[in-house]
Amino acid sequence: MLSIVKNIGKFMQMLWVVFSRPEKWSVFRNRLFDEIQLIGINSIPIVGLMSVFMGGVIALQTASNMDSPLLPEYTVGYITRSSTILEFSPTIMSLILAGKVGSNVASEIGTMKTTEQIDALEIMGVNSLTYLVLPKIIGAVFFFPVLIIFSMGLSLVGGWLSLVLSGLASTEVYVLGIRSWFEFGDIVYALTKGVVFAFLIVSIASFYGYYSKGGAVDVGKSATKAVVVSSIGILIANFFLTQMILL
Repeated sequence: MLSIVKNIGKFMQMLWVVFSRPEKWSVFRNRLFDEIQLIGINSIPIVGLMSVFMGGVIALQTASNMDSPLLPEYTVGYITRSSTILEFSPTIMSLILAGKVGSNVASEIGTMKTTEQIDALEIMGVNSLTYLVLPKIIGAVFFFPVLIIFSMGLSLVGGWLSLVLSGLASTEVYVLGIRSWFEFGDIVYALTKGVVFAFLIVSIASFYGYYSKGGAVDVGKSATKAVVVSSIGILIANFFLTQMILL
């Protein structure tokens, strides 16, 4: 318990230093674009692949379990849309990205720490936390909502393809379900969760990478801890955000 409290204190102290003013905006801008490429754009293939198939699975499972004659056919599209927007795209995709992005960030910073590259930055008078971590956080917070919107669209397309190809529903019925009782607030809710989850993933991964000690094995352990803790943080934050926004 004491170690958890100490880690939280170190984490808050790290964030205080991270969000200090960058010394050179030109350097920060270049690093920000690099991080958007590494964290955001490079994640598009896995997000697209997972979204199409998961959307198809959600639609097929919903259609196969609609045995009641009291349920209209367009319920398939409605449930697929609601499941995708409210939970799958923002939360499940963030858990997947916690494994990809979190491990990469923790490994990168941890390797720099163990090879004394961070010490070299400090010797040169560079704020290593602002230089390394701040562009990652801003890049993730900026691009995660884009990935979530991309995931939503492909999930709905995947659901449509699975239903049409299997003959369980027509295009008109599926689109009617997607349009039924749509609320723009659901999109806002999903994007809000995406921003919070992006911050948690990158900041926690950066923390474990920055304070890792030892050699390559210890860097691997730090990356594993970063993925586990950020995943737990996503689940806890998901609960409280749902309580605050939807209820």
